[in-house]
Amino acid sequence: MKNNKIILGVTGGIAAYKSADLCSKLTAAGYDVHVIMTASAQQLITQRCFQTLSRNPVICSLWDVPEWKPEHIELSEAADLMVVAPCTANFLGKYTHGIADDALTTTALAFTGPMLLAPAMNSRMWAAPAVRENCRILTERGVHFVGPGKGRLACGDDGVGRMSEVPEILEKIKQLLPLQD
Repeated sequence: MKNNKIILGVTGGIAAYKSADLCSKLTAAGYDVHVIMTASAQQLITQRCFQTLSRNPVICSLWDVPEWKPEHIELSEAADLMVVAPCTANFLGKYTHGIADDALTTTALAFTGPMLLAPAMNSRMWAAPAVRENCRILTERGVHFVGPGKGRLACGDDGVGRMSEVPEILEKIKQLLPLQD
């Protein structure tokens, strides 16, 4: 299949468990999924989980590579779509302002194709002027968003900030990157 390689960035939001389901469903649908996890994401869900679901190696560091090659550049050139789910306020800020201090942010800045972000954070964080401004800037740059949704948050609050559910994210991915034989 051509035109079906997706980079799935997983950040350190509690919604990272939904990303495993997203990875599984994307792979089952025929997408070639390559996962990049932040150090914070690894505190919530394992690399082995995503390696098993994607059937591909998982990138967790710029420095732990079996052979020398700039993986973030190679992958950013080969992928057709990049999805960050969950997308934390931390990632939004770094990506907006060009901070590349880990494998995910470095790859995101090198990637020139369509980008889809699925924000997930506390509603007060989502409403913070800095986060709203970062989203405005990214939208102007052509970045796509799905969510966040409204409901019960991990902290117990009720409000806007939940990562969109997997079917909604899948639908947006299929709009941005229809599978081709």
